[in-house]
Amino acid sequence: MSTQATPSGHDGTDQPARSDGFVRGISEAIGGPLGEHGATDGRGNRFWTATRIVLALACLALALHWVQKSPCQDGAWQNNSQYTQFCYTDVLALYYAEGLNEGKVPYRDHPVEYPVVTGYFMGAIGLPVHAVGDANPQMNQVQWFYNINAVVLSALAVVTVAVILALRRRRPWDAALFALAPALVLTATVNWDFLAIGLGAAGLYAWARRRPVLAGVLLGLAGAAKMWPLFILGPILVLALRAQRLRAALIALGSALATVFVVNLPVAVLYPEGWGRFFELNTTRAIDWGTFWYIGRYLDGKVNSGAVGDQGPFQWLSANIPTLNNLAYAIFALGCLAVAVLALRAPRRPRLAALSFLVVAIFLLSAKVWSQQFVLWLLPLIVLARPRWGAFLAWQIAEVCYFLAFYGELLGVQTGEPVIPEGVFVLAAALRWITVAVLCGFVIRDILHPEHDPVRANYADDPDGGVLDGAPDAPWLDRWRRPGVSNRAQPGVPVAVTVAKG
Repeated sequence: MSTQATPSGHDGTDQPARSDGFVRGISEAIGGPLGEHGATDGRGNRFWTATRIVLALACLALALHWVQKSPCQDGAWQNNSQYTQFCYTDVLALYYAEGLNEGKVPYRDHPVEYPVVTGYFMGAIGLPVHAVGDANPQMNQVQWFYNINAVVLSALAVVTVAVILALRRRRPWDAALFALAPALVLTATVNWDFLAIGLGAAGLYAWARRRPVLAGVLLGLAGAAKMWPLFILGPILVLALRAQRLRAALIALGSALATVFVVNLPVAVLYPEGWGRFFELNTTRAIDWGTFWYIGRYLDGKVNSGAVGDQGPFQWLSANIPTLNNLAYAIFALGCLAVAVLALRAPRRPRLAALSFLVVAIFLLSAKVWSQQFVLWLLPLIVLARPRWGAFLAWQIAEVCYFLAFYGELLGVQTGEPVIPEGVFVLAAALRWITVAVLCGFVIRDILHPEHDPVRANYADDPDGGVLDGAPDAPWLDRWRRPGVSNRAQPGVPVAVTVAKG
């Protein structure tokens, strides 16, 4: 005998075994979802609440990552062990490449390929490690450098999980997608991306708590570490325009731009050549592995392999980088314009996380560079935008396949002998591209049909929206809408929710 279960418990918190089709199916192996009158920990006194379990899972995943990278920690890479053991990390390699092992000050003594906050962070850890290491010759400097970085970056990863939990108090298990993501175990400290992710997550939290100045400062610092968090300001502006809350959005934007200016100014003025290295590299960099353009170039080669002197469009772009840059920028700009139109014409005002995910995903889908650790950029955004296990796990499987193929490709380049066929690597890259595009499709579907949005089952409007949460649409929006669809419905009124599978 079965009863119709609601997706939430008696206290309004989400229960994934009821609300998520994938989890519900898995739960049948242990007796099915919790019954309508079953006890939950809710606000009970048990120590292992959902929040503590998720935080513990995140710490476990980060510990596993540290173990996975441990064969490389001494810096004594021989016989391509960094590739055969899948433990390569820029944090170790760049201790030497950026001259930190010689006490060189970032930007002043050596141009740095990253934005300034990342360069500051590298120097703040690397220079003291070098100074102490000079006084203690027996000390392994690079291992200390990596481990200190790993501790700080892991702490920022835990902060990110805590922010997700704070933004989803009624849906604490959503954060488990982040904590259990294979990509977190494989790439957490491949580079300094969690510096931007942690600051960006804190900025989103500040915006949700209606503190636009602090939100702008944090997003500005995040954008000065890796540029992508600045993209979140676009969705904030468009949604604020729809809700006539432009003052708060402009304050956040102004604070972010002022922060970026202030942190860049000293380096830009004192060491312009070192500061400009980031922009120069991004301008001149060729098509990188695993991107849309790389896939296209490979297919061009297959089509034109028998034609002497003939080139396909992707092969031509590979030799004309300025044109490729302009084309990639144009595609990204058109994608952002499409997201803005979607935000204004959707039947209900979309949630901030959904639009932010779309913008960052479009950037990666169209970019000429898509490094292995960039998957971390999307993790918190997709968890906040569409917390569904099915499509999420399909994407993560594709990312793991790409991770393995990527190391096979690296090893083949180093040894001069292919480890895997090039077609296998391109297939893995294509699967990664397709699964991210599919996630975008699901998010767009939820925007156009908000009854499918799982978060709206537990929140009346947008828990990340700050001043936008519960605000009515602007009267002028009527002309943007389809005939017969009113924009004056109060977003604070819950809509009927259909539990979607994905």
